Amino acid sequence: MTPGRVSRAIVADKAALIRRLLDEAGTLPLDDLDAFTRDPRMVAAGESYLRRTLEALLDISRHVLAKGFARAPSEYGEVARQLGEVGVVSPSRTERLVRMARYRNRLVHVYHEVTAPELYELLVRRRADIEEMLGAIADWMAAHPDRVADPE
Repeated sequence: MTPGRVSRAIVADKAALIRRLLDEAGTLPLDDLDAFTRDPRMVAAGESYLRRTLEALLDISRHVLAKGFARAPSEYGEVARQLGEVGVVSPSRTERLVRMARYRNRLVHVYHEVTAPELYELLVRRRADIEEMLGAIADWMAAHPDRVADPE
């Protein structure tokens, strides 16, 4: 595989999806844990919003690795690590992205162990991590226009 150019359109579309999902998650009753857990449908919706958000973020990361660096990691945790290795994100952000990938895997593979309080905590307190990661990728793209393809 040879490096190509990161598609600005693909990144923008996935980033827009992430922002929409975060906005929709923000409509859930997140004022306090009791309000969030009172209706189990809110917990299920929050879990879905978070899982899809994390998958979209990791898909953007995989696209940057594939097109910008000719790397094709198959697991989300490896996607996160390699994004740090190539310098798209800082070491501290790499560790946060690795944790996000692990949490996505928990949501998919051991969903029965995910508790409503931990899900609530992530939806309320960790949203900024996702937005910060999007910003880091956008910053990398702005600093490396030679590796980015503009939409036609």
